[in-house]
Amino acid sequence: MVERIPVAVMGATGLVGQRFIQLLHRHPWFELVSITASERRIGQKYGETVRWMWSEEPPEEVQEMKLSPTNYEGVRDAEIVFSALPSSVARELEPELAKRGKIIVSNASPFRMDDDVPLINPEINPDHLKLIPIQREKRNWKGFIAKNPNCTTAILTLSLKPLLDNFGISNVRVATMQAVSGAGYEGVVSMDIIDNIIPFIKEEEEKVHRETKKILGTLTSNRVEPLNIGVSASCHRVPVLEGHLEAVFVELKEKPEDVNGVVKALSNFKGKPQELKLPTAPEKPIVVRSEPDRPQPRFDRMTGGGMSVVVGRIRWSEIDQNEIKYMVLGSNTIRGAAGTAVLIAELLRAENMI
Repeated sequence: MVERIPVAVMGATGLVGQRFIQLLHRHPWFELVSITASERRIGQKYGETVRWMWSEEPPEEVQEMKLSPTNYEGVRDAEIVFSALPSSVARELEPELAKRGKIIVSNASPFRMDDDVPLINPEINPDHLKLIPIQREKRNWKGFIAKNPNCTTAILTLSLKPLLDNFGISNVRVATMQAVSGAGYEGVVSMDIIDNIIPFIKEEEEKVHRETKKILGTLTSNRVEPLNIGVSASCHRVPVLEGHLEAVFVELKEKPEDVNGVVKALSNFKGKPQELKLPTAPEKPIVVRSEPDRPQPRFDRMTGGGMSVVVGRIRWSEIDQNEIKYMVLGSNTIRGAAGTAVLIAELLRAENMI
């Protein structure tokens, strides 16, 4: 029997924090020993204070857990700390915890682009975890910080990786239709989004530009050399609860004979999590649908337990003979957030890095 590693979730009552709870409460490798929240909730039972937003009730054993303070004392008993904190809190607290020996796997955006911080989408760039010893030495930390990508970028890059490997990529354009859960429970006012589409999400396009190039980049001796491609994004909030849908246009360096070459590359793609059979890894990280009207958020967001992305409408551009276009959908709170963070921690354990 595997000895379970004690873990904590910071920001456990938020939408992403709730996904962490779902994924960790009976995890075969990790034991949830601490959950934290804002100061006003400290000491309260999780089940009595959380506004649970997903279909099933909170796990019974977690409902009885009391919320701890979001500081070192609150996660003292944990070896791995999963962070679903707001950026302003994460920026101050995560380095303090890493300095004091905690392993931080974080969904928060601060430090993602730091040269010594691995930004990991596990099927794509597991080798970037080799930045961890560099980070520890450079910052004199006992622990370390690893980051999962922005939700939009996590879904996009998973679909790009097999295209990059098989055909090469020159440029990427993407237009996103992003669910309201990506902004958090209080992120979008109902009067703003009902019967409406908001054609702007603050800092989202910049994250897609930067993070895509880093995730698909090449590890050098002490940093990641970003992939030298053009990335252009237009990001939009739509009245969907969960699941980001993205229209992607990719200029390939080498064009296969027909669309079936692209379909095959996407369908056959597997990464190290699948090779290692990690607990949270989907059997197929990319699922291709042939129907002309799929993927759709309501029907496809939970494919692979929310850890697969679903690709459809694969076809050639009418303008550029080397450009392929398709739709890709993924769960923004699982594949785009908590699920990828848990998969990173599983990869760290499987590679004996924790």
